[in-house]
Amino acid sequence: MSLNSLRERLRALGPELLGFAAAGICAYAADLGLFIWLRGPVGLDPLTAKSLSFVAGCSVAYAGNALGTYRRKAAEVPRLRQYAVFFAVNIAGALVQLLCITVSHYGLGFTSQRADTVSGAGIGMALATVLRFWGTRTLVFRTSGRTKGSTAGTEASWTG
Repeated sequence: MSLNSLRERLRALGPELLGFAAAGICAYAADLGLFIWLRGPVGLDPLTAKSLSFVAGCSVAYAGNALGTYRRKAAEVPRLRQYAVFFAVNIAGALVQLLCITVSHYGLGFTSQRADTVSGAGIGMALATVLRFWGTRTLVFRTSGRTKGSTAGTEASWTG
């Protein structure tokens, strides 16, 4: 693959990446805020807190992607099934985050709230985001080249 074709491919992905990032930032804020609250004032253990905050973040991310980033893609499956696949992709991402917390908290002995936040909501979230982007675009919002209100092959996004 030449450098020019790589640039073209990245440029074409730009609007989709921006939309995915916007939905992801909202989901990340919901996930992180809830995790810190559940881990701190509520006093839950780190794995339970992360599991609950994940469900909230997943729902925010789906809404952002379905109503924003991929809103013009014609749904080939019912929305409930689409959400179920989205949830499964996000469970895989959550397992990455939980693994990071488990290794840090129980394996390495970093047991502070800050260490749990860095391992779960920092490092774990970054690794999980790569998996989630791939799964969202290839498994959840895939189409056979059709989009509603736009020409075939054009990616829909928050930016237009």
